[in-house]
Amino acid sequence: MVTSGMNARQAASEPYKGIGAFDVQDRHVFFGRCKESRALTELWRTQRLTVLYGASGIGKTSLLRAGVIPGLSPNKTDVLPLGRVSYASRFPRAALPPHNPHTLALLMSWSPTATPTRMAGMTIPAFFRGRMDRRNACGHPMSTLIAIDQVEELFTHGGHILEQRDWFFEQLAEALHTYSGLRLLLSIRADCLIDLQRYERDLAGGDAEHFRLDVLSYEGALAATRKPVEGIGRAFADGAVDRVVNDLIKIRARSDIVQDIEGVEPTQLQVVCQALWNTPPVRTAEFAGTEVIQYADGAADEILCEHYGRALREIAAERFEDNDSGLRTWLRHTFTGRTRGRRLVRHDSARAATSGRTMTVLVKRHLVRADQRMGKRLYELAYDRLIEPAGWARGSSRRRQSFDDCLRRAEGALLAGELTLAARHGERALIGAENDCFERANAASLLGDVAHARGQLRQAISHYTSAAQDFETAGAVSAVGPLLTAIGRLRLAQGRPSEAVRELRGAMVRAPTDLAIQTGLAWALWHSGHPAAAVGVLDSVLVRDSTNADALLSRGQILAGLDRAEDALLDLDLATPLRRPFAKIAHALALARTGKMEMALKEKDEALTQAGAHGPLLLYAARVEELAGRMAPAVALARRAISATAPALPRHLHQDARRLLDTE
Repeated sequence: MVTSGMNARQAASEPYKGIGAFDVQDRHVFFGRCKESRALTELWRTQRLTVLYGASGIGKTSLLRAGVIPGLSPNKTDVLPLGRVSYASRFPRAALPPHNPHTLALLMSWSPTATPTRMAGMTIPAFFRGRMDRRNACGHPMSTLIAIDQVEELFTHGGHILEQRDWFFEQLAEALHTYSGLRLLLSIRADCLIDLQRYERDLAGGDAEHFRLDVLSYEGALAATRKPVEGIGRAFADGAVDRVVNDLIKIRARSDIVQDIEGVEPTQLQVVCQALWNTPPVRTAEFAGTEVIQYADGAADEILCEHYGRALREIAAERFEDNDSGLRTWLRHTFTGRTRGRRLVRHDSARAATSGRTMTVLVKRHLVRADQRMGKRLYELAYDRLIEPAGWARGSSRRRQSFDDCLRRAEGALLAGELTLAARHGERALIGAENDCFERANAASLLGDVAHARGQLRQAISHYTSAAQDFETAGAVSAVGPLLTAIGRLRLAQGRPSEAVRELRGAMVRAPTDLAIQTGLAWALWHSGHPAAAVGVLDSVLVRDSTNADALLSRGQILAGLDRAEDALLDLDLATPLRRPFAKIAHALALARTGKMEMALKEKDEALTQAGAHGPLLLYAARVEELAGRMAPAVALARRAISATAPALPRHLHQDARRLLDTE
């Protein structure tokens, strides 16, 4: 391949994305999907639920960002930013109150400048209750369009809890049924479509519209190749575009075992075109004023071979300590049958052969294609030459990993629940930071998140403390408050409430408007034996934000223990649904105090299934049993409460527990 002509390319923005997704600002170079964009837009605007699905790497995200969303008029439709169900944040995780991680990720997608601690206590229906109605020029209400991308992350990432996922979909369903103007689009990988179907009836009553996105057609591939460079001083030589597209069709036909539709893989087209675009130009008089992109036979194979080999080596470096030969051998054995021909691999077979997360990474990096056929989740190689050792053995993955590389990999591993891998890359990032205080602080904060996820409270506090000191030294004072909040919450979890009070007051000095810090301080005061002071802090929070769900739950739980049942019920009923076990038992105790004993006992039983060694919860349950006149179970629960450690019973509640023991 040869590029010749004047160097107009240097002044132009890059028209091809490689393996990256197109974004809204790339809409002027996004071609080949006009028909799909129009059809999907119409479905989204008119249906309560639209499901966009397709194989991995087929371009669903690009279609939404650069094809569909830019075509919607803001004067006719209210469109929220593209949502996600998981996100990587540098905000210390331990600083957040109890929350649903999927809900928080979605709300942060819609409100990226909001404080995570504020959004953590919010539900999806509450988010829409707080939005003003959007109206068009005629004063009529506009529909609100919401799209959630990469929904497969709810089903494929490690560490996700079924209860959290169910609650996430319950919130979406409630919002759709409460606000008739909402139109929801879910984008999901085809192999995970069967997992989503169990939720579709609740979301849309079984009336979901499905839209499958397939490979680029011949005409679409021609447009996606030629049109991005038109008008910016570049052009393909005569016949070059057709040869590029035809070669890519042949390459896909070699790799696609089923071959149910002819076309071009969008990712492969972008990788090849980006390589052609980035080839250094050669000046010739023949093409004065224009750079002409020449294309040599076999260039697509050469480019893709180099691209996939580099990607394979990078994955081996990230996950296998540079042992790419082991990964190559596994690929060959997994995707080659007894006759040495390529084969499709079922999901359960792949998981039995290797880590499910490793397969997820291979799919995410587009080395393996995930799809669904005949109701079965299947994998196949995205490029047939991946099983030829000579095709990917070039170069070396051994290079010094930069701080950014290590931190990015650590964040991705943490997001996926791979804590050992996250710790390894986090430690490398810390070493790579050397004497840069800001970089060192970010690495230490991430290691604190890893330790927190592992339940290693002392190590988490140590990492967060180091991060706070380095941020202070670097002058990033705004980053210190969340870290002190995290330390305070962890001190409380350690059973050291006085130290928690000190840390949280320090956090308040740095972030006086962060109401989540004040809510955390209230709990620290309660655990240290000052329930009245705790209620006072929460009163001030709710004066400033009367709908703050975390503060309402906290005050309701504390008031129930103070025998202020009516006030407790007011707070707890405003914060429904009650998902946290301690909130449920507090509600049960308040109900018992107001004579609703049957409901109280039912809620008490539900809360006890998740009680563990939660001292306050066990004591509240004992008091419900006492009010019901069942003293034997009340005494047994009080005894468990006194010996509980996660968390321990606060000092001001010990007297009540001993009173119950004295009734034996």
